Amino acid sequence: MIEPTELLRQLSQAAGVSGYEDQVRALVSEALTPLADEVRVDALGNLIALQRGVGAEPRPAIMLAAHMDEIGLMVSGIEGGYLRVHTVGGVDLRTLPGQEVIVHGTQPLAGVVANRPPHVLSAEEWGKPVPLDRLFIDVGLDEAALRQQVHVGDLITMRRDFVSLAGGYASGKALDDRAGVVAMAICLDILSGVRQPWDVYAVATTQEEIGLRGATVSAYGVAPDIAIAVDVGFGKQQGVNDSKIIEMDGGAAIAMGPNVHPRMHERLIATAKQHELKHQTEVIAGGSGTDAWAIQVAREGIPSAVLSIPLRYMHTTVETVCIRDIERTGRLMALFIAGLDDAFAAEMALQKGALA
Repeated sequence: MIEPTELLRQLSQAAGVSGYEDQVRALVSEALTPLADEVRVDALGNLIALQRGVGAEPRPAIMLAAHMDEIGLMVSGIEGGYLRVHTVGGVDLRTLPGQEVIVHGTQPLAGVVANRPPHVLSAEEWGKPVPLDRLFIDVGLDEAALRQQVHVGDLITMRRDFVSLAGGYASGKALDDRAGVVAMAICLDILSGVRQPWDVYAVATTQEEIGLRGATVSAYGVAPDIAIAVDVGFGKQQGVNDSKIIEMDGGAAIAMGPNVHPRMHERLIATAKQHELKHQTEVIAGGSGTDAWAIQVAREGIPSAVLSIPLRYMHTTVETVCIRDIERTGRLMALFIAGLDDAFAAEMALQKGALA
């Protein structure tokens, strides 16, 4: 049985910068393999776990997608005993000074992100985020030793211990979107005791943070009939416009907007209500920025839905979630899938030969 807090802890503390997800993928594979009939890795590093349905072949298929990559840094130069860096993905420069990092050189090296002390800043520089070219990483080595262990192109991840907070909350790095991966694992765990008629593909995608690349190729390769992307949304916190937030401990946010097929949205809402499962609605009037944005337009088009897990402090090392929201999201996906039938396939024009 999946223990969500412990799995989230393991995934959060693993390294997996976009394009280099090997370490976190191994952990996801370990979690999903006992729950699947088949697990494989495609050419872009997506982990694809298939749980076969019991219906007659050819069976319809649903794809679940949650990205396992994280934002991070890459060494761009060595100056004296210090490292210069580029960002990989949407790193918030305001959060970098003072961070602890791990430099993945010939061996992992602990380091700190540093900059000039405030006492020597000009009046113009006070109160402004430190630009990337003014930041550097110090691992404690002199230049000669540093050049032996670190090279341009080496990856750097944030060093942050996962913390269990009061009230069933937890905080750590890369919960965007490893919380979604945990929800997917919970879904497969529940479905392993259910005889659902459809095939279920649970895909831990790569390179979402730099352009939805893993979702693009995996959707093309899997070619599902429908799909659900599970990601994170802006949990209620100070300073965020109420029109953009979703409630923490409010359950999965079921999105509506042009990235979401109306029938998928309606069916998810009906499923949540039928089973008295706490949920909420999220309005996404344009691009969702999730894997569903790529999946929806794969091949000839795939009817898609988006579920958002409420998360505070996105793209920082203290991203915060309520574990209950992850559990509810996994359960909602499982209940939705368990209720799929031929009637819904016909409604979605998925039957072979049916007109769109």
